[in-house]
Amino acid sequence: MSIPQSGGGPIERHEQLAEYLAAGCKPKDAWRIGTEHEKFGYCKDTLKPLPYAGERSILAVLQGLRDGHGWDPLVEGDNLIGLTKDGANISLEPGGQLELSGAPLETIHETCDEVNAHLRDVKDIADKIGVGFIGLGAAPVWRHEDMPLMPKGRYKLMDSYMQEVGTMGTTMMRRTCTVQVNLDFSSEADMVQKMRVALALQPVANALFANSPFLDGKPNGVKSTRGLVWRNLDAARTGMLPFVFEEGFGFEAWVQYALDVPMYFVYRNGEYINALGMSFRDFLKGELPALPGETPTLSDWADHLTTIFPEARVKKFIEMRGADGGPWRRLCALPAFWVGLTYDQSALDAAWDLVKGWDAETREELRAAASEHGLQARVGGINLHELAREVVAISESGLKARARPGAGGLVPDETHFLNALKDSLESGKVPADELLERYNGAWGGDLSRIYGEFAY
Repeated sequence: MSIPQSGGGPIERHEQLAEYLAAGCKPKDAWRIGTEHEKFGYCKDTLKPLPYAGERSILAVLQGLRDGHGWDPLVEGDNLIGLTKDGANISLEPGGQLELSGAPLETIHETCDEVNAHLRDVKDIADKIGVGFIGLGAAPVWRHEDMPLMPKGRYKLMDSYMQEVGTMGTTMMRRTCTVQVNLDFSSEADMVQKMRVALALQPVANALFANSPFLDGKPNGVKSTRGLVWRNLDAARTGMLPFVFEEGFGFEAWVQYALDVPMYFVYRNGEYINALGMSFRDFLKGELPALPGETPTLSDWADHLTTIFPEARVKKFIEMRGADGGPWRRLCALPAFWVGLTYDQSALDAAWDLVKGWDAETREELRAAASEHGLQARVGGINLHELAREVVAISESGLKARARPGAGGLVPDETHFLNALKDSLESGKVPADELLERYNGAWGGDLSRIYGEFAY
């Protein structure tokens, strides 16, 4: 979840809302890659989730990173709730999941170095206090009541609201983790094409990265519990967004969509003011019940955009949001997958050619089938395993065309970061399949084994 945004001053013209998004347009040589990933922390002896405070806690990890690895603190009230350094942020998800929001970097090589350095630093602190971290799409054993809510104002408001909409909002907040990548666009037309490809192919990412077949201590009947959760959340702010594929879609269409998403809060003087279910349209007119007579700033608009959770979303960049958290190889594979598809025009065109004939029903059916069946999903005449094979091949061609070398020039491009996905395509098995095989085999149904074998 995002930290408070710094978007700018008063909104005096409606056009400023779209202009805020359009300000993200960058020439291709300025495009960057921002990778985010979340992970669950736990006490090694009890295998219980970490509380916020205490000797073995999220706070202890944050303090260790601050004091031992040069991170600057982010504080809300009296609580340390995040860290920042060199363009990156470490933040807390509602249930104590630790998130790295990486700096905008030029290559996947740099992104993977950043991920590895972060996991190494976290492990250094975690080992000293007897805790561990694990990358999964959903907490396999812990129940809702086992997961403490972190002391952030927006989470208290969201937790209350999530109990009133959908069926799995509080499960999303406390018991899921993702890996995502933030990518740039050069123009409105470029944003439109990338958003359409992003939304249409999120089911492929969900299938390839499916890594959450358990909930409440047993198999959940799906490959991605996280994907299931997001399909049963808050329909007003999630989903596959059919309007993105309609003629005329652009920045203003996104503005109109966002204005209709109910608000969560307004951030003022370090506090989150309850605006649950209220309208940003009313806010623009000075008629917000929570702040009568007051009109919003661009910072309020930026904050509101962080409360919208579709499978891909537009801010001053595009966020790809459809993958489960997972092992380190897939933390590097996710940005490689999307950079290959979207940062080379020939690859982007090929990806669009692959999906442009699909209708909204097909895209939605693929979304559901991917989370349930992984690469074994079938929708109409679409075999998701074969579709994923085509998509990864397009991504690989895009990475080859980028030709960004690493390791001091010894590695010619970024294609090797797709190897984890190519292994899945060869075997037909994604991480969830491996977990289920172990659960039904060597583990004998003992899910406690997952921590020792899959922790970072």
